[in-house]
Amino acid sequence: MTTNNTMGRQPTAQDYASPTQFRFNIIKLPKVEYFCTAVNVPGISLGGTMSQATRFKDLPIPGDKLTYEPLTMTFLVDENLENFQEIHGWLVGLGFPRDHAEFRNLLSSGNDRFPTGNSSVSTEPGKVKYGAPNTGASFSDATLTVLTSKNNAQLEVRFRNLFPTSLTGLDYNQQSTDVNYLTATVTFSYDIYDFATVGSSTSSVTTS
Repeated sequence: MTTNNTMGRQPTAQDYASPTQFRFNIIKLPKVEYFCTAVNVPGISLGGTMSQATRFKDLPIPGDKLTYEPLTMTFLVDENLENFQEIHGWLVGLGFPRDHAEFRNLLSSGNDRFPTGNSSVSTEPGKVKYGAPNTGASFSDATLTVLTSKNNAQLEVRFRNLFPTSLTGLDYNQQSTDVNYLTATVTFSYDIYDFATVGSSTSSVTTS
């Protein structure tokens, strides 16, 4: 609710957000979490905007369909490529380039949802209910935890029904003289993301 009280309009947080104060967790990718170096809060846009004609200036009317930009994450690759293989295996299971058993193996890995979520599994490729809240092990949930300047967990950005769509390759080079470590970037699609207080069992979209 908007207030006209001057004191009530003062910000409760006086510090600025730092791009280094975060933790990122994808339930299906435990070996990636520790090595995550960068992640974004995707942008959103409102589509379907129309104009109502008048005798003077046309009046804009808000649309009713949100579009979410992709989620991207960059991570350091461990020397055994274990975290890289986690994401690679997820993509292979979704695309099953050799046979349907690869898809069934992905589903057998279990359901990776928030504790408050439910999941059901279809064992036939192409028969997973796309867009439904219960989509089995093809998808996962993820959390971006925002930390304060004192390194305390303050806010969570929760992504629902997330899955990878692309993974960059690894470039080995014998001529490299500097101490550089391999990194990879993975792009995800998802149903929706919203904000929640740390420890809350429910999420909400902030409005003013």
